[in-house]
Amino acid sequence: MVQSKNVSFAVTLLYTALVAALPHESRTLPPGSSIVNLRIEGATNTIYEAPILSGPRNVTTPSAGTHKCDGTNNGANPSPGNTCTDALDAASKLLKFPFDGTYSTTFDDFFITSIGTSTQTASQFWGLLLNYQFTPVGGCQQQVQRGDDVLWAFDAFSKTHFLKVTPDALVVKKGGSRTVTVRDGLTGGAIEGAVINGVMTDADGKAKLSFLKSGVFEFKATRDDSLRSNALRVVVA
Repeated sequence: MVQSKNVSFAVTLLYTALVAALPHESRTLPPGSSIVNLRIEGATNTIYEAPILSGPRNVTTPSAGTHKCDGTNNGANPSPGNTCTDALDAASKLLKFPFDGTYSTTFDDFFITSIGTSTQTASQFWGLLLNYQFTPVGGCQQQVQRGDDVLWAFDAFSKTHFLKVTPDALVVKKGGSRTVTVRDGLTGGAIEGAVINGVMTDADGKAKLSFLKSGVFEFKATRDDSLRSNALRVVVA
């Protein structure tokens, strides 16, 4: 459990909400820009989890230099648009965390090697999922649309499940309880044996959570063989 006091997260939400609320004619956004839900799960922590405004751009990494990243890479799409790596780059600039990657001229795309302090090893690599499915192409080739869920996951290829908790937000009275469900985002199947706020899910993936203290809290479901879940954010009043 984490009691939520993340100012950077609040700034991110405010920024994206304000942009979304602007009249179309007052936005200075390049064609193809959109707001997506970005989550970056590092080796031991969540590096970023919030909406992000991004669009087609040039991306620069220490190892590869600067290259275009707009979905037309390697002929993947006919016109420029927002991509998974654009979202990563925008979040990196917003919250000031580093990322690196090499560049393949064959695929006209980056291979992300590190984000934050989580760096690939000989057996652990960064993986990319769009709406809980592995992307068939790289992050500069994979275009995204408004509201898509973009997930960069460290050691993704060793995970048995990619945990997804629903609902992802609750308002509860102090002393109250609510039941949440944990599923595998890849398959939709219920996950037994995941732990969230100290409670283990049953065979149907359900856990009844009790809230005894007032405050704003954030919980994630975990299981040893799985990627930690999206955040469940709870206001207890």
